[in-house]
Amino acid sequence: MSTGVCGSSLLVDLPDDILAIIGKSLSARDICYLGLCCRSLNSLAASDKIWLTQCEIVGVVPTKDLFEWRKAVLSYKSLCRFLISVKPLLGIWVHQNPELGNVVYVMPGFVSVVGCRIIPQELGPLGMEDGPILWAPVFEVICDNNGLTMFILHGRDKDGDYIYPGSVKSVEKTCNVLLLEVEPIKGKKRGNLVHSESFGTHSDDEIGSKKAYRSESRVSKSQRFAEPSVITVPFSKLSFGDRRKLLEIVTSQVRMQVPDSASAPLFPCLRSDEHNFQKDIVHLIERRAMLIKMHGYGKDYIDWNDSCELPYLPNQIDLSEIKKTLDRSSGFRNSLSGDDTRTQCAKKKTLGDYVRDCTRQMLRRSSSMNSSRGIRKNCSSSSENKHAQLHDFLSSGDTIGLTLHASTMKLSSYRAWPNMHDSRFALYKLPIRVPVVGQDYAGLWGGTFGWPPGKPTEDKPGKALFFLVLSYYEESPGQKLLIATKILEGTHYVLHPNGSAMFIVNVNEPSDEPFPWDCGADAVPLTVKQSFSGEGIANGYGFRYPGSKPGSLFVLQDGMLAFIWKETGAVLTLQRLKLEELLKKGEGIPALPPITNFSYLTKSYSNVFAGFANTTTSFTSPRRNRL
Repeated sequence: MSTGVCGSSLLVDLPDDILAIIGKSLSARDICYLGLCCRSLNSLAASDKIWLTQCEIVGVVPTKDLFEWRKAVLSYKSLCRFLISVKPLLGIWVHQNPELGNVVYVMPGFVSVVGCRIIPQELGPLGMEDGPILWAPVFEVICDNNGLTMFILHGRDKDGDYIYPGSVKSVEKTCNVLLLEVEPIKGKKRGNLVHSESFGTHSDDEIGSKKAYRSESRVSKSQRFAEPSVITVPFSKLSFGDRRKLLEIVTSQVRMQVPDSASAPLFPCLRSDEHNFQKDIVHLIERRAMLIKMHGYGKDYIDWNDSCELPYLPNQIDLSEIKKTLDRSSGFRNSLSGDDTRTQCAKKKTLGDYVRDCTRQMLRRSSSMNSSRGIRKNCSSSSENKHAQLHDFLSSGDTIGLTLHASTMKLSSYRAWPNMHDSRFALYKLPIRVPVVGQDYAGLWGGTFGWPPGKPTEDKPGKALFFLVLSYYEESPGQKLLIATKILEGTHYVLHPNGSAMFIVNVNEPSDEPFPWDCGADAVPLTVKQSFSGEGIANGYGFRYPGSKPGSLFVLQDGMLAFIWKETGAVLTLQRLKLEELLKKGEGIPALPPITNFSYLTKSYSNVFAGFANTTTSFTSPRRNRL
């Protein structure tokens, strides 16, 4: 090496294509560290070529879509920041209620990710491949120009569709619970930092830059580095009534009616229709710009410009107004003023009450030694400390707003179905296994009852659509089980509970039962590749505890599965689903009211979405109008 020539100079002189290849062996965090070495490497580390490679490695969208997304952000580095932060959100999220199914699929939108609820429905004459799948919008996480995240909840009121802006509190890499929360924020100024992911919060696979980026509101340096809010009382510690009331008040205050130009589509159509795809992109670019302005300046954003200063962001509400609203509610007056139940009881205590309290204190001390269960039941402190007080929660901020919190919790499950809390506004991630050798049938499947598969008959013009997740379990040596867990049922009144096993077969036990049919709907002869013995769901000890009957699972040569109950001859046919493609060919319908739309906590055995499925004309789509 000649004198005065350093290694960084040689690296900088390499062609861009070679640098992109080298960048594939580096993590995003490594590239950021590389930029700290010297000025020449700093410019190299900011190269779009290198960060395009990193975006491809993240793998949220294909390269063709990355080119379209790049037009809406400052750089591929900004785009990579967003892709890394939202990748854990992608996938299937569920809730126990209503029993017919609360399945939310989070998929890429346009410089965003969108959560879509799959509506319980019946298949029409065209079957699963060509028939439109009904869905409703739940939420969006949108990328701003700098790669930071913005949260928008969807909902519907009596007079139309609304959006409810908020922030993304955090997205943990291994998140399995998605929570809708309210968070106090310290400081009213719109320049204060709200919760958003930066590269510095991620692991070695992620980006390590700790720089703060100027937002569209042109905040000052002192404002950008203002002290973040510190919440001493988590939202989850409040009682269910307090949490619900806060969410209702905040959503009623921050809501903005959706303009016609900001309606569907939320994502582009399939690329196979290139003409309409490009039209969708133009619409989505305009829609995204409008939502960013509304999120930053409110519904009257047209009257504002960058030099205008708002007292606080439209997605934040002054806590003094919230306290006035809550104070007018009899259920909150005492907790807001600090005069909770314990204080009120103390004001009414007599001498005898004090004597009894002293006795209880002595008994509690002795219970720590003898662990007397009966004495602990007499102690009132356990019930009093169960929930945090609302005024303690609100005292940690000056404004308040909606947040999306993707958290990692220790959850128990039964046969791939998580055990859920009935009082949390939450969605639970459903792990979908990728097929591998020895587990060829793992993954998401859709199907209907009857033969030929997916085709209606004269007595049944529509067939209920089922979504099943197939998973493998080894309960004992030589017994490898394939379990089909129901997550969606398209009937009018639920027949099987959420999370129930539609069938269980032992893949190490071949079936000797013959397949009843020689050909399918197209009269093509069928070939059975494999068959397994097992049991299918049946009427048992009640709705929550169904029984089972013997049956067989048949693997057909076209990749379809068919489970047949031996006693009745009923058949459930399944085929693999490409859910993202089905949604892009599907039809959007109006959402439920905002909080219910995120998590339907009311127990229901009927189809709560049935009324909306018949009102699709109210959910106008520019894409559908073009067709």
